[in-house]
Amino acid sequence: MNQRHAGKVAVVTGASKGLGQSFALRLANEGADLVLVSRSPATKTQQMVHDLGSKAVVQSCDLTSETDIETLANVVQEKFGRCDILVNNAGIYPFQPFEQMSFADWRKIFAVNLDALFFTCKAFLPLMKPQNWGRIINITSNVCWIVAPNVTHYTTAKMGVIGFTRALATEVADAGIIVNAIAPGLIRTETTEHGEQAGMFEMVKQMQAIHRTGEPEDVAAVVSFLASEDSSFMTGQTLMVDGGMSRL
Repeated sequence: MNQRHAGKVAVVTGASKGLGQSFALRLANEGADLVLVSRSPATKTQQMVHDLGSKAVVQSCDLTSETDIETLANVVQEKFGRCDILVNNAGIYPFQPFEQMSFADWRKIFAVNLDALFFTCKAFLPLMKPQNWGRIINITSNVCWIVAPNVTHYTTAKMGVIGFTRALATEVADAGIIVNAIAPGLIRTETTEHGEQAGMFEMVKQMQAIHRTGEPEDVAAVVSFLASEDSSFMTGQTLMVDGGMSRL
């Protein structure tokens, strides 16, 4: 069994289901202990991590609350004494025409998809710096390149994630901390299969160079790479994981 993350502690947001759950299981299967962060307790994911032989702590958290994030960091410090890997995965993506969008709608999307990264990175950098090693992985979206309709707020926030990743990578590299982003395409999860994207799978598959639907494991594999020593000479980058729909 590949134990590339043995001895590491990973914090994954949005870990109760979907991509976040897949990321947590991949890291656990390769030896990491997990802190599973979500608005509702990620108890199912916790049991799955335990079944793989890794430790897992569940922490309910409002990622738009600086106080909640500070509490989260304190829990990680108390339980594990370190944080090696931070995966900023949690996000929301409602479809909404721009002209029907209120400023409150706009701010809500930014709070969850972008502001939360400010809070988590501020909270966990002090746990990474003393060990002179860390991996921060931010999840953005290929929507930044394909420019889909009715997601102006989401697209703008996710472009902000890319800018944030590049800028933070520049500031923390000397501390041994690597910061990269992943831009998935349409991935099959419980949310996408039963939400507004449900009817888009066949169309998207035909637009990709690789004509199959993306699975959570496809993105989790890239998370594992970026979280490992193998990515040590790579920072400030955004990796497209969308089957070649976006060819940069």
